[in-house]
Amino acid sequence: MARPAVSVSPYWEMVFDADGDPDARARDRLLAGVARHGVRDLLVFAHGWNNDRSGATRLYDRFFAPVPELAPAARIGYVGVVWPSMRFADEPIPGVPRAVAAELPPRPVLDKDTRHALLETFPGRATVIDQLARLLEQQSGDEAELEEFGRLVRLLADLVPPGPQALFAADTLAEGVPQDEPTMFDGTAGVRCEEFARALAWLESPDAAPGASFTLPSPWEGAHELLRQATYFAMKRRAGTVGERGLGRLIGELAARSPEVRVHLVGHSFGGRLVSFALRGLPRGVRTVKSVTLLQGAFSHYAFSARLPHDARAGGVLQGQHNRVDGPLVCCFSRHDDALGTMYPLASRMAGHDREFHGFDIGRALGAKWGALGFDGIQAVPGTRHLQLAEALRGPLPTAGCVNVDASAVVRRGGPPAGAHSDIVHRELARLVLAAGRVR
Repeated sequence: MARPAVSVSPYWEMVFDADGDPDARARDRLLAGVARHGVRDLLVFAHGWNNDRSGATRLYDRFFAPVPELAPAARIGYVGVVWPSMRFADEPIPGVPRAVAAELPPRPVLDKDTRHALLETFPGRATVIDQLARLLEQQSGDEAELEEFGRLVRLLADLVPPGPQALFAADTLAEGVPQDEPTMFDGTAGVRCEEFARALAWLESPDAAPGASFTLPSPWEGAHELLRQATYFAMKRRAGTVGERGLGRLIGELAARSPEVRVHLVGHSFGGRLVSFALRGLPRGVRTVKSVTLLQGAFSHYAFSARLPHDARAGGVLQGQHNRVDGPLVCCFSRHDDALGTMYPLASRMAGHDREFHGFDIGRALGAKWGALGFDGIQAVPGTRHLQLAEALRGPLPTAGCVNVDASAVVRRGGPPAGAHSDIVHRELARLVLAAGRVR
């Protein structure tokens, strides 16, 4: 089946492998094409958890579609970054209504599409994935089976993989707080699965009164979520690798060949982490990145902080990197994003064994320390501006530094477990990207 076409032009897709190595022919086409087309402003978009190239292409086509009309006089080029991530089949695709999705089996069965995506994302782990699928199908009441499931999930995530990805593992939960492995694997798998199951139950009925009792769902519901979150742990690590070793170096090559080109980075979810790590990979002296726009970024809200509020001796893994941008770093966030407001902080720092989820306001319970910037914006960076989306679009935006933009007015559609996380295809957000880079 042919990949979907992208309506904007000139458009290039830039493919990277899991270690950040680029497709050489795609790189050469981009470097030569930018000069040949006389591109002045280059919009570079990195997807989050799309498991195939066609899904990423559809996102880029829909998001970029209004740009030519919004900036008719600008000489714009477009790049879609394709990197080996994945999407669980029960999650929405950005810009695609849920109504068009195929009917899926209820959780926690590992459906064939997700199984196939796992096989492609974790090559060489077919036996492990088959065992995980079998355990989810059987849903045994034996606690030992849950523990075996947890062991297999841990093996699948491959916490210290060979090659350069290992360099990006220590920060993937609390950015800037080194850990050998995520605490979601501490203790017994049964307890962790039970905590995730409670969180999912609350997301299904968020209006329940504080302290209200509900029937504890099967821990296998939480087991499915443990697998999802462990997979995302691996994807976060991979996004940092691709950003710093892949995209950052590529921007350096582009700056050497076409120094007049103004680069504008856009990232959704883990793609936001990817483009942010690209700043860390820029060669010394390169100042061609004129703006960065993060759409529901799935990484720590303290990532850019020089000092963590809960530990003054430590800073975020990307501390000071916003200063590599010759323009603003704009962070869009939404209070409707349940994936980042609930599941992200829970997975980032699993609650203690005795925690009760009364009302389960996880954003307040855990989010202050373990929150994601796509839920409440960049934190603990002095001078950060805070704007509503309408205010940001009226402009002008700051010419430098971090800018939080509350996009809850448009990023709001979605259901559990992701909430509005993938609701990013909006004309207003395309306008914001152009405003951040002063593309006219």
